[in-house]
Amino acid sequence: MKQLAVLGSPIGQALSPVLHRAAYQALGLDWSYRPIDCTPDRLASFFAGLDDGWAGLSLTMPLKRVAVPLLDEVSQTVKATGTANTVTVRDGRLLGENTDVDGMLQTLLDAGITRAESACVLGTGATAATALAVLHTLGCREVTAVARTPARADELARAAERIGVALRIRPWHEAARHLHAGLVVSALPPGAADPLAPRWKSAGNTLLDVVYWPWPTPLAQAARRAGSTVIGGLMMLVHQAARQVELQAGRTPAPLAAMRKAAEGALGTLTSNA
Repeated sequence: MKQLAVLGSPIGQALSPVLHRAAYQALGLDWSYRPIDCTPDRLASFFAGLDDGWAGLSLTMPLKRVAVPLLDEVSQTVKATGTANTVTVRDGRLLGENTDVDGMLQTLLDAGITRAESACVLGTGATAATALAVLHTLGCREVTAVARTPARADELARAAERIGVALRIRPWHEAARHLHAGLVVSALPPGAADPLAPRWKSAGNTLLDVVYWPWPTPLAQAARRAGSTVIGGLMMLVHQAARQVELQAGRTPAPLAAMRKAAEGALGTLTSNA
């Protein structure tokens, strides 16, 4: 039986175990997948302890950037974004990928968003770097990123240069000025974008909020009331996990319907218990 896990800190509310276990069951794989609390200072030793019993790992915050130099081989997407959320263990080597890009792009395509003329990204972390790669694919060459902590935006600026996007980084107090962009991506954790909700006045544009629980967020509710199109983060999570399963299990396509059903069931339980 192969082992897999999602690493991060804190890790208690992660839906990844639900998604992956549903996929393995649908594929007839007797594999295990569990959450493991791991901080950046312990990641190198954890990687060093992996053996042939491991098929791979999912990485969440705050590990997506610090993992990259610890991997044996990384994809061009990882090199461009500077972030990895997926590790596949193969022949004793750790291979890194960023399936968040796949997940975000497919979610936008499913919603009919095939091109982005103007865009604003809320946040400057690992998910913001993913958003830059997706926006570049959708034809957007100039992006505004709004930083809660501008001094920490240097890594995003370097990612933008590698990706080929002209990036303007603006301070958080200017965020409301940029909510009129054709596509607004909130790449922030739950609660962080809530103060912007009363300031959403745009209509006719699109908000992708990567939060999937609690849902809808205040920002999503405000955008919907104003007449904007709103896309939540659940299917981004499902799509990125499906791509992880394909890479780690070597099975294509992943059982997307089973994974989505499992995720929706888990969120229903969380909501009823809230």
